[in-house]
Amino acid sequence: MDAIGDSVFVEIAGLLALAALFGVIGLALRQPLIVAFIATGIVAGGEMLGIVRSAETIELLAEIGITVLLFLVGLKLDLSIIRSLGAVALATGLGQVIFTSVVGFGVCLALGLDPVTSLYVAVALTFSSTIIIVKLLSDKRELDSLHGRIALGFLIVQDIAVVLAMVVLSAFGVGIEQDGLAAGLARVFGGMLLLLGIVGVFVRYLAEPLVRYAARVPELLVAFSLALAVVFATLGDLLGFGKELGGLLAGISLASTTFREAIASRLASLRDFLLLFFFLGLGSRLELDLLGEQIPAALALSAFVLIGNPLIVMAIMGWMGYRKRTGFLAGLTVAQISEFSLIFAAMGVGLGHIAPPALGLVTLVGLVTITLSTYMILYSHVLYRVLEPYLGPFERRVPRRELAMENGAAAAERYDVILFGLGRYGREIAKTLIERGARVLGIDFDPEAVDHWRRRGQPALYGDAADPDFPATLPWRGARAVMVATSPVERGIAHDDSRVAVIHALRQLGFAGTIAVRCNDAADLQYIRHAGADILLVPFADAADYAAGAIGFPAPVPEKDGAPHKPRHAAP
Repeated sequence: MDAIGDSVFVEIAGLLALAALFGVIGLALRQPLIVAFIATGIVAGGEMLGIVRSAETIELLAEIGITVLLFLVGLKLDLSIIRSLGAVALATGLGQVIFTSVVGFGVCLALGLDPVTSLYVAVALTFSSTIIIVKLLSDKRELDSLHGRIALGFLIVQDIAVVLAMVVLSAFGVGIEQDGLAAGLARVFGGMLLLLGIVGVFVRYLAEPLVRYAARVPELLVAFSLALAVVFATLGDLLGFGKELGGLLAGISLASTTFREAIASRLASLRDFLLLFFFLGLGSRLELDLLGEQIPAALALSAFVLIGNPLIVMAIMGWMGYRKRTGFLAGLTVAQISEFSLIFAAMGVGLGHIAPPALGLVTLVGLVTITLSTYMILYSHVLYRVLEPYLGPFERRVPRRELAMENGAAAAERYDVILFGLGRYGREIAKTLIERGARVLGIDFDPEAVDHWRRRGQPALYGDAADPDFPATLPWRGARAVMVATSPVERGIAHDDSRVAVIHALRQLGFAGTIAVRCNDAADLQYIRHAGADILLVPFADAADYAAGAIGFPAPVPEKDGAPHKPRHAAP
């Protein structure tokens, strides 16, 4: 027994070491870990290194990981974002799901797949990875932009769609074919009522008191939440709905508690760790010989996802009155399939509805689309500049909905300072300027930040500094200065730097005033100085400079002819 246990321990240790190695390589290539972990499974599988031998242990960890994933989906299932975005989230999300599933079904049939397999694959192609998209947009600081918020809205619509798809799929797992249609439907209906009744009683009488008590000790809160997810998953499995639906309902049962955010943050790392084994197991089960035969079909379906999904999003958003640029940037976020696609296909294999090669096909499509769409999103602004001349059909002559957000009345006024960025740093600059008598026009790509500034009685416009055409619409002729207080982008994505876009656009327009730009570090200073900024703002360094001067150690910068000296980082 000890020998068996030791061998499993050694196997898991080897898999984790290999996964860490592939993860480092994936990080260097700017790829999501899903790709690295599936590749790890393929390499560690029986046809290559043959490390994976304890399939049952890996399968158990994978099932717990999927349960925790769906538990967190239920916990975070929030319809308020859809309501706040309204028609655009619903129309874009549902439109993309319907288009991809219907057209994808036809593409699969044309590729020679049988109808049931075609249906499964087509549905799997409709889901995009919320986790990957949120991570990429956060890294680029575009999660609060207009296209980021719209993307988040229709990704939540997709999450609801995948939940419904899994509920329907779980219903087929109760044995309708074996019990007969009438008896099977009765069993489904009865089991659903029982499970929902249990959830309702738990939410009404037990959820908040139990969670509040467990939250006294953070470790107990994690153990309680994990136990609840596994217990509900087991209950769902016993009632025939599958572990997935049970885990989802466990999350929904705690979604109304005051501790849901704390639970979600503490379980996120555990989810990611356990899902590692799902992707490892998935990759290790793939038969390389069959994968070779499926490459043509996988490439065809990948092209459909990479091109077709963004096009339908652009078409819907253009029809609803958004600019082609906004539609393009939002459309790129659906140019891949998600971890739910793989889980959905795996469920179909487990129920015997489709054969394992179908799961291999979906996995190949996932590898291709996730890999390529990651670079498409990272370099979205570069792609837009290349493709912009061909995107005219995806924009109305008057993009009324987006123009309405820009409040043309404010643009007609004259201002002393135009300030890009209404975050904490930008707001403090604006307040100081206003106290000193300056007329300031605030600009931000976060609609909520713009609304917040307007509620304070100050003029503000929605606008994306990375759009090279946007500065021309501003009242720059009467301004003494333009300040860019937005956070510097990650250096690896310098081509998307909105600060440089503003500098170049203003210089091309002939703006003769002062351009002041926020910087991050010494390398960033040189980068922005070379781009043509007049004054370089480094918040922490400037604050340290002021603090040193405040206690009697001013910067040794001589003044000439009584003229006030420039800030320490002013360009020569």
